[in-house]
Amino acid sequence: MSVSQTDFTRAMMDANQPVPEGLLDASGGPAGRRFSVYRNNVAVSLTEAMHSAFPLIGKLLGKQNLDGLAGLYLRAHPPSSPLMMHYGAEFPEFLAGMEQLKHLGYLPDAARLDLALRRAYHAGDATPVDPAQLGALAPEALMGARLSFAPAMQVLRSPWPLFDIWRFNTEADAPKPRHEAQDILITRPEFDPVVQHLPAGGADWIDAMNRGATLEGALSTIHAQHPDFDLSHVLALLLQGGAITHLDSKG
Repeated sequence: MSVSQTDFTRAMMDANQPVPEGLLDASGGPAGRRFSVYRNNVAVSLTEAMHSAFPLIGKLLGKQNLDGLAGLYLRAHPPSSPLMMHYGAEFPEFLAGMEQLKHLGYLPDAARLDLALRRAYHAGDATPVDPAQLGALAPEALMGARLSFAPAMQVLRSPWPLFDIWRFNTEADAPKPRHEAQDILITRPEFDPVVQHLPAGGADWIDAMNRGATLEGALSTIHAQHPDFDLSHVLALLLQGGAITHLDSKG
């Protein structure tokens, strides 16, 4: 009797499922005990992968709770790729759908931050522009320029104090999170991603630039909603993070 891939996967991902009938070991006997050992090893490996992939969630919930969530997630979302860097992509939505975690409304965004840091880490390399290029442009040319950004750059918008939550759980003596919405910029100037707090309007300005707007066009749109928006501060964050890879000042 052959074992279907569906039955094998279901049994592999859920320890409550019986060993698939007809599954044999290398010697031709029933695979029972060997399968159980292998299944346990897979579960342990994927649980460890979740801890590596979601360190902020681990800090917020503790190891035991993340262990339990990893088991539930494994059964709901078995791996679709042998590359562990991709495992956990659905975890933010999984957390958002858990009724018992509704009182921790910031958890899905915290998981999205963990995922964004992983994407930034594994993104392709890109050569940043020399900051002197911007300084050498006449004001009119600079305002008419369009920018391209590095693949490692990530922007997250959150109704929660996401930057403060991350800092409070990763840096010693960090202040307690404020009661405010916060957006985050992630860059990778060298080997490791860097998390920065974007000022109000910063995420909107970067989004406008990604859609092909000029500096002036994006700035006029943002100033309508955020009159105090400081473009120089956002540009400094992007340049320091090596996030600007191309400057088109041809108009």
